[in-house]
Amino acid sequence: MFAPAAVEVERRDGGLVYLRSPQPLGPTARCLTEWLVSWGARVPDRPLLAERDGDRWRTVTYGQALDAARRLAQALLDLGLSAGRPLAILSDNSVDHGLLMLGALHVGVPVVPVSPAYSLLSSDHAKLRHIVALVEPGLVWTSDPEAFAPALAAVGAPRPPTVAELLDSTPGPAVDRAHAAVGPGDVAKVLFTSGSTGAPKGVINTHGMLTSNQQMLAQGWPFLERRPPVVVDWLPWNHTFGGNHNFNLVLRNGGTLYIDGGRPVPGRIEVTARNLTDVSPTLYFNVPRGFDLLLPCLERDASLRRRFFHDLDAVFYAAAALPDNLWRRLAAVAAAETGGRLAMLSGWGSTETSPLATQVHFPIERADVIGLPVAGATLKLVPAGDKLEVRVRGPHVTPGYFRQPHLTAEAFDDEGFYRIGDAVRFADPADPARGLVFDGRVAEDFKLSTGTWVSAGTVRVRLVAAADPLVQDAVVTGHDRDEVGALVFLSAAARALGEAELHERLAAVLRALAAEGAGSAATPGRLLVLEDPPSIDGGEITDKGYINQRAVRARRQALVDRLYDDGPGVIRP
Repeated sequence: MFAPAAVEVERRDGGLVYLRSPQPLGPTARCLTEWLVSWGARVPDRPLLAERDGDRWRTVTYGQALDAARRLAQALLDLGLSAGRPLAILSDNSVDHGLLMLGALHVGVPVVPVSPAYSLLSSDHAKLRHIVALVEPGLVWTSDPEAFAPALAAVGAPRPPTVAELLDSTPGPAVDRAHAAVGPGDVAKVLFTSGSTGAPKGVINTHGMLTSNQQMLAQGWPFLERRPPVVVDWLPWNHTFGGNHNFNLVLRNGGTLYIDGGRPVPGRIEVTARNLTDVSPTLYFNVPRGFDLLLPCLERDASLRRRFFHDLDAVFYAAAALPDNLWRRLAAVAAAETGGRLAMLSGWGSTETSPLATQVHFPIERADVIGLPVAGATLKLVPAGDKLEVRVRGPHVTPGYFRQPHLTAEAFDDEGFYRIGDAVRFADPADPARGLVFDGRVAEDFKLSTGTWVSAGTVRVRLVAAADPLVQDAVVTGHDRDEVGALVFLSAAARALGEAELHERLAAVLRALAAEGAGSAATPGRLLVLEDPPSIDGGEITDKGYINQRAVRARRQALVDRLYDDGPGVIRP
């Protein structure tokens, strides 16, 4: 199933370490829709996209998708869209969204998928207006003009045509000429990411970045080419995980993507469970919150469990944020159903790296391993205090930020490595081939009022492990305070407990940590339970699937103040 676990290590003066895969990167496609053209000719009747339509699934085959993409490409050219006049899409994942995206990519029109929350949950549409002003799209499209009417008005966009109306176009020679002219260096997408402060940044994603990243992915997981992947996925296409890693994986390998209308929230996880009862995936992707809510469904529903594991090759998760209790439960339910061991995979990267920079392509025994460098990528580990800051270079790395040259200049070092801002360490310093472990954000560390440095990543890992299975994730606090504290997101298991029992068990966790004697800078002295889950659109979850510690503290400053004022709900040892 996997490439060998191997890595080349080069050590230089000053403690610098360079890591590379011994595999050379194989040939890559010229542009993303070369795969659509190829599969459309080879397997025209195989489904590419599907979405639920009542009790049935609406499917679009590769042949139909290729025909639709060419028709939509002609329509977009007729509307004056071009490399300089992109297509902005405001809607959630859907078949129409996917076809329109493919039509634009086919003729070199950059696609700008925008988080629907910027349209539907914002009162002033400030982020949306910033994006539209920066991008200057030739068309702002949504599948639901009524629901998005205030957003369209906020950016001065007219009511867009429907996909059905655009499909009336007849593709001509202009489509073929435009497609032939698309090259690896052309912009395929602009994906907007938000840090803890400031306006969203537009990350340039070129065709070459995205096609090379899929080649990297496939070289680590050769099982992808053994049979066409079947994926049931909710992850939004305005983020790199769903829109690049998963969508492109299906397209590159001739698979089928079932668009999951569920979400990892109570009341909607049932939609996901129903879809997984209908469709047996070969690969399953989710974030830790999704596994936290899906696992009880798998544990109690034999029919769902049977369908879920029937064809499953592997599951993929964001390693650093997956609590050990979820890892063990997932392994146990898989073993009980199949009698074997489930391949649990992970990776690491960002929007700027397409996203995959490291990949698990070997059996692992712990949930926090993020793998080894993918073929064609080089990692540079730079000493930063007691941590190793990691930087990335390769054909999958962005050339910069869209029309923001000052941000581009700040993002790269003098050797051309992208400064991702994360830290890593070796799972086994004596054997680098055992992989890397995510070691938090370099910028997350802070000082207490005593002047003592706090490693937020270290404290977080200790707390989540000690609180197993109660805490899904934690945000470490204490900047310029006398004591380390934490805001905690509960697991589904914890929410089943009564308040008094929960508080006592969490207080016992604090007492146990204090008894370990790790010191005040490594031991939280107080906790506060967060009722609302972390917000992707609020920047509280990074594009790598990790908690953005700084963003959570900034957005929930009132709760941080309550934590240190010993306000309602504060838990002490």
